Amino acid sequence: MRWIIKPDSSKKHLTHLQEVLGVCPIIAKLLALRNIQSFDGAKAFFRPNLNHLHNPFLMKDMDKAVSRIQKALAHQENIMVYGDYDVDGTTSVALMSHYLKTHTPNIISYVPDRYSEGYGVSFKGIDTAFDKKVSLIITLDCGIKAIEKVAYAKSKGIDVIICDHHQPPKELPEAIAVLDPKRSDCNYPYKELCGCGVGFKLIQALQKAQGLPFDDLIPYLDLVLTAIAADIVPITGENRILAFFGLKTLNSTPRIGIKALMGHLKKPVFETSDVVFGIAPRINAAGRMYHGLAAVDLLLEQNLEEAKKRAEDIEMYNSDRKTTDRNTTIEALTQIKELKEEQRFTTVVYQDDWHKGVIGIVASRLIETYYRPTLVFTKSGDQLAASARSVKDFDVYKALEACKEYITQFGGHKYAAGLTLKPENYVAFKECFENFVATTINPELLEPQLHIDTEITLEQITPKLYRIIKQLAPFGPSNPSPVFSSSYLRHKGTLRRIGSDGAHLKMRLFSPNSNLAFEAVAFGFGDQLETLQTSEFLKVVYSIEENHWNGQINLQLKIRDILSI
Repeated sequence: MRWIIKPDSSKKHLTHLQEVLGVCPIIAKLLALRNIQSFDGAKAFFRPNLNHLHNPFLMKDMDKAVSRIQKALAHQENIMVYGDYDVDGTTSVALMSHYLKTHTPNIISYVPDRYSEGYGVSFKGIDTAFDKKVSLIITLDCGIKAIEKVAYAKSKGIDVIICDHHQPPKELPEAIAVLDPKRSDCNYPYKELCGCGVGFKLIQALQKAQGLPFDDLIPYLDLVLTAIAADIVPITGENRILAFFGLKTLNSTPRIGIKALMGHLKKPVFETSDVVFGIAPRINAAGRMYHGLAAVDLLLEQNLEEAKKRAEDIEMYNSDRKTTDRNTTIEALTQIKELKEEQRFTTVVYQDDWHKGVIGIVASRLIETYYRPTLVFTKSGDQLAASARSVKDFDVYKALEACKEYITQFGGHKYAAGLTLKPENYVAFKECFENFVATTINPELLEPQLHIDTEITLEQITPKLYRIIKQLAPFGPSNPSPVFSSSYLRHKGTLRRIGSDGAHLKMRLFSPNSNLAFEAVAFGFGDQLETLQTSEFLKVVYSIEENHWNGQINLQLKIRDILSI
């Protein structure tokens, strides 16, 4: 793993931040790395304010969307709320359905089946809308490329409003309104909203148009937070504001369905990471192993006992998902070795009986072993379907574009994508993908990078420092949890394996300058015990966290990487 210490800002800039904010050099650098340059910038960062959300009517076509929905409500039209089967899509459907149901009972929530319909707007979904006498479909987290599907809906007398956040094609669907901040002709100030975020801007606009108070929308922010965390969008600008207040809502008054899920995690206080690794995978499991509507139904449930039953079902789907992705990963790793493909620039594997719902997770797992652009294929009807995942700073979407002659359909973004192709094109595609990556990727990108904010001493780690670091949250892309390094630390024979299989290490790390020491835990480093035991000095990369044990709270180091020196 390659360690990269983030560059310092100018000494003048850091000194200015220390003076105007009254903070230490470490905090000044952390703020500078987040592009905070002034007292006002720091105030906005540390004290997010819902009043700083942008006017939703700055988004292109927002006025058209609001006008059409108001017409539908006035005439008691049937409205279908249509969203994708992942976390962003299902939370979006729950958000929009719940809001509109406060104005009309004529709402139908729809999520396509991952296996029979696939991603995005489907002809089957439109036919269902027609059969149920729907005259308006609102798509969320999908639809930006649905030119044929929107035309088909139009031919059946159904209007469509698109709410999406993916990169638009040159030609847009002929919908009543296309809400996507990434449209080249959209002047909306913030471009990084997730699909649920775009949906929230639409209900904010509807609320504003009706002269109703914004505060009525705060209960929806736990849904928006969940989508932001799961969809790996930057925690900057509006996303930071929405996530900040979403966390407050989640920890104080979560909706009943999410509260039922939280009961399985048994955490006193939830952070963004708990959403990413706890709540989101469970919501996703419904669409992976059963049907996305199960997640929507849970998120819309108003009865706690019924919600607990639905959450138990979700827990079962998640357990099945864990077993399936673990077994599939083992099979994929075996295939790579049998084909002697360990030294390639890419990983492309295929087995026709792999579960389509877990191939994206498996692609991410394979990158943990072979750090390179990865695709996992399985059979899907008469086609092969794949999920693609990439390494940092390599655009896998462009790689797919370079091989599109072999692909039936593809979509996604820089780090994650999906595609289908005919079985007879698999081998040619696999070689095209390998050749493109081999000839374009910077070899340095094939080595995992560990970005370090700054080097510090153990003496600089204090409760006050940690209190300020906590105020940098919520953490996520573009605002990661701070990572530090320290050198010449001693372990003084305190190393020991922990965990049922001894896969992790626990130790006390001592300062080279004093007897000051911190407890430290290194997950996944159990196999390095013998090597590290013989080392007098260690260089360690870590984050700082609280350890709650026996009613006491102490700071400890969560090790990211460790070297003998």
